[in-house]
Amino acid sequence: MGVNIPGIHIFGGAPPLADEFATTGRVFYVGSNAVPGGVVGVDAAGAYGDRPQQPFLTWDYAVGQCAANRGDMIVLLAGHLETVTAANGIDIDVAGIKTIGLGWGLSRPQINFTTAVGASFRVNANSTYIRNIRFTGGIDNLTNAIVVNGVTDCVFRDIEYRDVTGQAAIGFLASNNSDRLLIDGLTYFGAAAAGSTACLQFDGCDDLQLGHFRLEGNASTSLINFATTLSARVWIHDGRMWQQNAADVCINDAITGSTGGIGPRLFMMLTDNAANITEAVTGATFHLFDDQVQVVNLVNEKSLAINWVASTDA
Repeated sequence: MGVNIPGIHIFGGAPPLADEFATTGRVFYVGSNAVPGGVVGVDAAGAYGDRPQQPFLTWDYAVGQCAANRGDMIVLLAGHLETVTAANGIDIDVAGIKTIGLGWGLSRPQINFTTAVGASFRVNANSTYIRNIRFTGGIDNLTNAIVVNGVTDCVFRDIEYRDVTGQAAIGFLASNNSDRLLIDGLTYFGAAAAGSTACLQFDGCDDLQLGHFRLEGNASTSLINFATTLSARVWIHDGRMWQQNAADVCINDAITGSTGGIGPRLFMMLTDNAANITEAVTGATFHLFDDQVQVVNLVNEKSLAINWVASTDA
């Protein structure tokens, strides 16, 4: 059935998908600010959570009210703010939940990491869907801000991560067996100063798809790093990357065994004016689709097509 949210305009920017709010499960609302005619959220079952005028206060509490694979949906209201101070401070541990944030720009729901470097948001259940939420790093040397913990068939759409205080060591980590992960429309603003290892790190994530993204950061290894266990059949396409570290690597396969397609439509900016165009993407077992895969390594210059060895019809 459809979901009617009276008095609330849904989304700015990318429009919702055709079935974005369609569900046969329960719908729960979360908000730290009162909407017109409503109250600030309260984490208590019964009178709260079923409508935007009386929402729950926290995302994690709403997760606890859901049933696995029933089709339940959580709506984070525009202007909602949560602070995460510990590892797995918000833990999506019930399978098959969809969470959608309302609003646009700075009015989107915000999850801010503070207090402890181990503070994190974790997805720990299969078939999790998350859209239109801002995550901010409010403490230096944040270990892993967003973690997909070896679960499958998860979707992130129109997510933003931004360093505010210092740098996250790794902003988004998908650990081994996080297969069939879709990340579409990610915007990542890492700090310009050194301190980060990678913006995104993937460990054994088969059939990963990363598309329509923007990454900026000073990452000592690479902006996108494949580590520990090879990832098979990945696809990275339609992205803009600005690597502000002298490593000058945007996509790196530390395993030298990950497979899949890199490109088309990737645009990479590097820090050093050096012989580094080819090396912007490392990974001998990737296939490169050279339709607008472009690299530039100095201001006031135009980019070059990445100069990997071309296939031949031999």
